[in-house]
Amino acid sequence: MEDSQFLTRAGGWFAASGIQEPGGGVARYYRSDAERNQAVSTEITGYAASTFVYLHAVTGEARYLDRAVAAARFLARTAWRADLRTVPFELEPGPEGLLAYFFDCGIVARGLLAVYRETREEEFLGAARVVGEAMARDFTAEDGEMHPILKLPENRPVARDERWSRSPGCYQLKSAMAWNDLAEATGEARYGALYERALARALGAEAAFLPGHADRAKVMDRLHAYCYFLEGLWPRAGEARCAAVIRGGMDKVARYWREIAPQFERSDVVAQLLRLRIYADAVGVAPLDRAAAGQEADRLAFYQVASGDARTDGGFSFGRKGGVPLPYVNPVSTAFALQALTLWRQALAGGGQAHRHLLI
Repeated sequence: MEDSQFLTRAGGWFAASGIQEPGGGVARYYRSDAERNQAVSTEITGYAASTFVYLHAVTGEARYLDRAVAAARFLARTAWRADLRTVPFELEPGPEGLLAYFFDCGIVARGLLAVYRETREEEFLGAARVVGEAMARDFTAEDGEMHPILKLPENRPVARDERWSRSPGCYQLKSAMAWNDLAEATGEARYGALYERALARALGAEAAFLPGHADRAKVMDRLHAYCYFLEGLWPRAGEARCAAVIRGGMDKVARYWREIAPQFERSDVVAQLLRLRIYADAVGVAPLDRAAAGQEADRLAFYQVASGDARTDGGFSFGRKGGVPLPYVNPVSTAFALQALTLWRQALAGGGQAHRHLLI
């Protein structure tokens, strides 16, 4: 696939497939077997806001900034619930009622900050601040851990279980990175202190996270979450301990991915690993292993959908199980993949935009 085609098609899927609704919210994924979008997700809209900012940065196309602003306005005006003083997981209650996730709130705040840095619209900085405040106020447990999920409106912690997304863990550092970004945007040291506390907890917990489960498919899922942890280290990647953890973490992810991929492979894990390699090289943490990165880029490109249906063409599928493609065209998979492949092409050309603020 030619370089100019891949990014144009991926960006076109984000902008014109219908995955983003007219009001700015973005669906969790498109289910190709049922030919329908899932419900709008506040987390995924946060990712989409960051993705549109990145697409605007690398292409200069105004349509992407327009879509980013629409997503940010949805997050600030619709997703944020003033009566609940937080951002729910979805707009409508699910089987467990209305829930809020610590992780999702951090992704929402980072999406708002991405659009703020591009537009300087104070509404988006203000919205990111109130989300960041809610993260600290509502999710902090007595032992200093962050509750992963709260039941609304009472802000009662939901029972934890073996699933990584329903337990606290090192992966939460990616969302805690929103506090570091708020410190930079506002100059307020208290946000930086919140990130530093989260960093210390994450570093203390990371060794136990992998493999973390006897089921190999579950380990692949946990690789996705572990990559979140490694991404959350970027604000302190220049520190010796964090740099060493990033280097060792990339090796662990690569090893487990290769072992498990024949049975179950997630495209977002491949994209995250490739991004990690390029970012690590850009900040001097580890030289880019071009042979490994090239293999990962080739594998990742395999997941871009080619069809005559605008609802799927250009997007990236979630993965394969037992060699069979899974019927999900996924915004997060597409976002991570388009960024990873763009960074890889830029690296091959001798440069690029591996800037922490642009990390989706």
